[in-house]
Amino acid sequence: MPNQNTGYIGFTCAYTPLALIHAAGYTPYRILPLGDAPERPGQVLNDNLCAHVKRTLDRAFDNDLPDLAGLVFVGSCDAMRRLADAWPKVRPKDRIALLDLPATADDSSISFFSDELSRLADTLLQWGGRPMADSDIKRSVGLYNSLSRLLEDFRSMHYRGSLDGGAAKLQDLYNKASASPVDEIIGLLEEETATPKISDPNNSAVPVFLFGNVLPDPSASALFESCGANIVGEDLCTGSRVFQPLKVDGLEAPFRELAAGLLGRSRCSRTLDASRPGTIAEEVVARAKECGARGVIAHTVKFCDPYFARLPLIRQALRDAELPLLIIEGDCTMGSFGQQKTRIEAFVEMLR
Repeated sequence: MPNQNTGYIGFTCAYTPLALIHAAGYTPYRILPLGDAPERPGQVLNDNLCAHVKRTLDRAFDNDLPDLAGLVFVGSCDAMRRLADAWPKVRPKDRIALLDLPATADDSSISFFSDELSRLADTLLQWGGRPMADSDIKRSVGLYNSLSRLLEDFRSMHYRGSLDGGAAKLQDLYNKASASPVDEIIGLLEEETATPKISDPNNSAVPVFLFGNVLPDPSASALFESCGANIVGEDLCTGSRVFQPLKVDGLEAPFRELAAGLLGRSRCSRTLDASRPGTIAEEVVARAKECGARGVIAHTVKFCDPYFARLPLIRQALRDAELPLLIIEGDCTMGSFGQQKTRIEAFVEMLR
């Protein structure tokens, strides 16, 4: 049965179950921390709070959003919970669902998150979404897995130097994919991949692995390239992490399999393996080596406590692996990010 669009559902986190929202008849719409709205979150939140949350709330203050049938917030960290608390003060008519996200991916966490997804399905139905059969969920998962594979093709094109527009183009595609009907974006990407590309790699660029939280502005991606860096691998909340294929089998227990697939995605700073606290550091090292990076850049937004807590372990693991690390901070504006240009250029020059 074709998906009947009943409106946009806003979301802000890479762990949001996009396939479930789509199966209910909605289009997931990523509220990215972009735009030129003046800063006003200080009216309802402490100013010393995550810039991602503040810039997202700026868009609510500025009404810089499409009509939303509701919003799904994920309680991935305390700052995101505060965003869910503050949103009704700015847009009191919006309907909100808050999902609790476990910090681990063990059996008990998967069971808990499965119940959260089931509760979300009931909420979407109450909001006017259509009832979901297992086959609807399976179809939606398949569509998003197809989208993931297409975006992987574009990542490969970029790494080969055959993507017109480079890293900025790739980030623009991520942004569109997170805010467009999945059928439409799949069609757009299929048309683009059907056009022959001529490889023109920049052999003088230095291969770098980039990880962190949110960095959605394509101008930031272009800035890395202008500094001589070739981002040959990345793990960002606004990049490939959103579109990793869900590892589901038969979907006989769809909510549990969705929960396992989402919790099994690449680890972000708020995810913890209690038996091996340094797992995130090991994974950063492994991915950097896998893509042949000569160095690693970590980007964090200001006041992101989970990442600042993990960075010492990551720094030590990279030092042990003899991989240089550059840590940069931003406030989700190019004004602050542009100030990092000299540091990025010096880091890239050191890697040559």
